[in-house]
Amino acid sequence: MSDPEQVTYCGLYCGLCAQHTRIPELSEQLRGAMEKEDYMQWSQGIPNFKEFWTFLNMLCSSNKKSYCRKENCGPPLCSIRKCAGEKKLEVCVFCTEYPCGRILGLAKSYPTLLADGKRMKEIGIEKWIREQEERRKTGFAYVDIRCYPYKVPDK
Repeated sequence: MSDPEQVTYCGLYCGLCAQHTRIPELSEQLRGAMEKEDYMQWSQGIPNFKEFWTFLNMLCSSNKKSYCRKENCGPPLCSIRKCAGEKKLEVCVFCTEYPCGRILGLAKSYPTLLADGKRMKEIGIEKWIREQEERRKTGFAYVDIRCYPYKVPDK
């Protein structure tokens, strides 16, 4: 079943973010290897190890984080999220002003954003989510094609 909470207001899909896929998987591999090597036993003298271990555990569970649709989640200063909320939009692609300057600015860093938005409008959000889940199964993540620097304009 598709999860509409994983669709960001700007039209990205959280399931294609490395923070929700690769990072937790790789972090769990590192944690497992370190546990096997008994780091907890002999790491007492390593400076900042406890802080590192806490951070590593957080990375292992980062795929369980809430997405920007949930209250008090997502980047608090995101102007796209704020605008969509004010206009009561499910996704920006359904706005009469799409693509606005904010979306065009974001699209410079996410080359598939505008094409994905067009596709979402064509087939509907539910089918689009299923396509994104299929894309996820291939191992694709936005970071594979993301352009830098990433900055969303305020207006």
